[in-house]
Amino acid sequence: MTSTAGRPWLSSYADGVPAEIDVPDGSLVDLLEDSARRFADRAALDFFGSTTSYARLGEQVGRAAAALAGLGVRAGDRVALVLPSCPQHVVAFYAVLRLGAVVVEHNPLYTRAELTTQLADCGAEVAVVWDVTAPAVLAGRDRTSVRTVVAVDLTTALPLTKRLALRLPLPRVRATRAAMTVPAPGALSWDRLVAGAAPLPGNHPRPAAEDTALLQYTGGTTGTPKGAVLSHRNLRANAAQGRAWVPGLRDGEETVYGVLPLFHAYGLTLCLTFSVQVGATLVLFPRFDVDQVLAAVRRRPPTFLPAVPPVYARLADAARERGVDLTTVRYGISGAMSLPPDVVDTWEQVTGGLLVEGYGMTESSPITLGNPVSSARRPGTVGVPFPSTEVRVVDPEDTDRDVEQGTPGELLVRGPQVFSGYWRRPEETAAVLLPGGWLRTGDIVVMSEDGFVTVVDRIKELVITGGFNVYPSEVEDALRALDGVLDAAVVGLRAPDGSEQVAAAVVAEPGAILDPDALRTAAREHLAGYKVPRRVVVVDELPRSVIGKVLRRQVREQLEA
Repeated sequence: MTSTAGRPWLSSYADGVPAEIDVPDGSLVDLLEDSARRFADRAALDFFGSTTSYARLGEQVGRAAAALAGLGVRAGDRVALVLPSCPQHVVAFYAVLRLGAVVVEHNPLYTRAELTTQLADCGAEVAVVWDVTAPAVLAGRDRTSVRTVVAVDLTTALPLTKRLALRLPLPRVRATRAAMTVPAPGALSWDRLVAGAAPLPGNHPRPAAEDTALLQYTGGTTGTPKGAVLSHRNLRANAAQGRAWVPGLRDGEETVYGVLPLFHAYGLTLCLTFSVQVGATLVLFPRFDVDQVLAAVRRRPPTFLPAVPPVYARLADAARERGVDLTTVRYGISGAMSLPPDVVDTWEQVTGGLLVEGYGMTESSPITLGNPVSSARRPGTVGVPFPSTEVRVVDPEDTDRDVEQGTPGELLVRGPQVFSGYWRRPEETAAVLLPGGWLRTGDIVVMSEDGFVTVVDRIKELVITGGFNVYPSEVEDALRALDGVLDAAVVGLRAPDGSEQVAAAVVAEPGAILDPDALRTAAREHLAGYKVPRRVVVVDELPRSVIGKVLRRQVREQLEA
């Protein structure tokens, strides 16, 4: 039996979860090819009912790799993917990697300016983009290195009946088609390019485990985005850690719902790599839509659902109202934001399965901690360290000093999933990667005696007022508990004298009328005086990222304006 000395969390692991994993030696290309052999006839992808087997996926990746090689893509080159979740995204991802090139993921809903900034930074010369986004990429080419744009038409991946239906001369159908695809003059066609390519020769050079696989941009909520450099080994290690964390999974039998965007670190690992590792069928959705998800449940019931709390809440409510059976979902893994205990209760009542919270960041591929997939889970915490992962809780002003157990401090993590640094940003790399391979997370946490971690707040979002530290999450929780408050976001606003003041943006429940002064008065019953917002503003909604996380930087800008 593995000793728990120095790692008290091991005693909370679910049965069968190892303390250490064997990090695979191969690349992500090897991962896909292994699954294509083991699960050749199994559906790898499901897109609105159109399926692609693992054998067919492997074949498509080979042809797409040859097509990209014909465009001049070589090992080490960066290739931009600007795509929603769709079969072409999966094929392009693995095709780029097959050449030893580097995938650079981008949000297809970004503005022209946002895309141009990232494309200029990564230096990609070839971009595979959703045709709806192609004009923004083409328009910014004078400020980037992009010389070739390949446009993807999502509708070509749909089942034949749905493609034919999109040709009907009805206003509603035209609007649906226009939202999915538009002409992209100046761009090459992905479908024609791949269809006209011969399979890549088997002796074409292959990537090694230590080669860079991915540049994943991060930091957009706190400053200029920067590319986290992740190797094949980083990503394979995290997929293997995830597989070990859920010992009840059945290789070749699971159905994973891809409601998370593949261009986000969370969705990329849980859907693009983890799903392939276990030979699961990945059901893809270009965006989260309750109606589309519940329709898919009737067609191909899910067994494993990685998502964010609002998705679980909305699906559980809708399934109850419409009588849709979700009891096939045995496991749910929540991340990216705090998981409320009441969401856990509701979801587990509706499904009979387990819903646990995890923790991670782009720089760690991204998962480092998780709640045990067992009765030992502890709602309200982000769980315990993954296998082969070490953690420390330190004084953020002196990272050589560990704080006393139960005292707030900055979380440091170390493991095979931790990145090598930021793309061409040595100073920013040095600020987060400490000697010994420790990654500064920037999160203030408290660790219990048995190793469970609770996130208190982000260091960069800490508000310092009158010399006191105010954690925004604590104030937000207090505001959400008040009558009539649906949601809240708390930030620090700079005062004329240079100090900070606590400010809050709140959203009212339907039909409720909120009085800012009354809210401040009520908050004093739950918060020390210095924590009570000096200013409360009622807003219609809070700005959120594509996966639903509140963007406090934008909240601050709105309140300052």
